[in-house]
Formats: sequence, structure tokens, C-alpha cells
Amino acid sequence: MYDAIRESFSYLGLYRKMLRVRKNIVPESVSFGPHKDQYFLYYEPNHAVSDKIIMWVHGGGWNASTPKYFDFVGQCVANAGYRFVSIGYRLAPKNKYPCQIEDVCAGYQAALQYLDSKKINVTKIIVSGPSAGAHLSSILCYSKSVQEKYGVDVSNVIGFIGVGGPYSFSVHTSLSVRMLLNQLFDKDYNRANGEPCSLMNASNIPMLLIQSRHDGLIDFSCAEEFYKKAVSLGNACELYEVVDKKDTHSWYTAGMFLETREENKGLDKFFSWIENV
Repeated sequence: MYDAIRESFSYLGLYRKMLRVRKNIVPESVSFGPHKDQYFLYYEPNHAVSDKIIMWVHGGGWNASTPKYFDFVGQCVANAGYRFVSIGYRLAPKNKYPCQIEDVCAGYQAALQYLDSKKINVTKIIVSGPSAGAHLSSILCYSKSVQEKYGVDVSNVIGFIGVGGPYSFSVHTSLSVRMLLNQLFDKDYNRANGEPCSLMNASNIPMLLIQSRHDGLIDFSCAEEFYKKAVSLGNACELYEVVDKKDTHSWYTAGMFLETREENKGLDKFFSWIENV
């Protein structure tokens, strides 16, 4: 309860920092469907330091936010020298699952085609997402049934980073998460078909899970269950526990991109893992 209260009081500080972000890069917006949320933003760094590309799926409880809202994440990653794609998707409760993963898969494929058309090397993709975005991007990477259903090729993915993800629905879930899941799924939908732990297959894509024990929204056991499933399948996985003082859900899933690597150890872990994968 205490961490949930801390999470609620964190929003004002986050918004203040968001308003101070300098927009050094103007992203390109590319639609991949007729709905207003079916688009991605592409950030080309002024000085690229790597040929690795970060494909990012935003959070927001499946029912809120857009790539444009999380522009500060694109600014942070692109300013660090990485090409960055931020994928949008249709939102619940108006659009029920699997609309969201359908859009993430379509956006991912469209982004690959777009980058290829710009003569950009697409052989080193790192997929990442926070919160609801971690849920969706993990399914994209590790569910063969979803990949086959939507015609997704993840052979160029060299790593996955999930931050504060609800990977398991069988462990302790807060009232807030239960309400969000009720909005995401139809009443009679088999939720195992939308649960990362249930959908995970053996894969050669290594993963980093960043999770806090003081999240206030997502229980740490979600990441632990996902980690255990990965290990049981022989998938390379590292579970990193947040040690920063700002360790509630919104601060470490999104707020870390408002700080520097020197200020935020979670952000430093994010980039150092990318550098070494």
C-alpha cells in the first residue's frame, strides 16, 4: 500500500521533468494502418554510435498514451546515439486484445520495411517496452504462435529488455492491474492466449528484465515467474532489481529516461546491456 501511494504522488514530479526535456530531434511519423494510433515514430540520431536499433512499445495500462506522449524516451535514446522506433497500437477498452499485439506485430514489420527502404541495416534489433509495452513486446519476441499468426520475423532481434512488465497473471496482482486486465480482455477470452508466461517458447533472444520490489503496481513476482519460465526453456535471461531511490512503477519504467546514466543506475543498466549484447 505504501508503495502504491508513493507511485500516485510521483506523477507531478514526472510531468515537471517531462516539460523540461529539450527536443533535439524531430521524429518521422509513419502510419501502418487506418486507425489514428496505428503509427510509429522514427528517431534518427544526430551522431549514431551503433548499428543497433531500438524498437520500443509504449506503456500506459493498454488504455492510454501514444508514441508522441513518450517523445522524451525517443529523445533520450537517440541522443545516446541509437536509432529508435516507437510503435503505437489501438487502445483498450474500446479495442479488445488481441488488437494490441496485432498492431505491435504490424508496426514492427512496417518499421523493418521502412528502415530497409532508407538503406539502414536492420540485422541488429533490440525490442523493448515498459509496463503494458513490456507485456506486448515480450509476446512479440517469444511467442511462436503469435509470430506465425501475424507473419512476424524476429530473426534479426538480438535482445529484449522488459521494464516493469505484467508477464504473469497467476501471481499476486493489484486491484489496479486487475481492473486494467478486465478492460483489455473480453469477459470470456482465454487470458492464457495473452499472457507472456503462457506463450513463451524456447528462443535464442537473450532478455533483460528490469523490475522493482517497490513498484506499487506490478508485483516483483511477475518478473520472477517470467525469469523462471525462461530458464526452464533454456532462454538466456537476466533479472535486474532496481536499486535507485525513485523505484516506483512510473519512475523506473519511464522516468529513468528523464535522467542521465550517472543519475540513474537503471538507465545505465539499460544502455550497458545494449552495448554488450
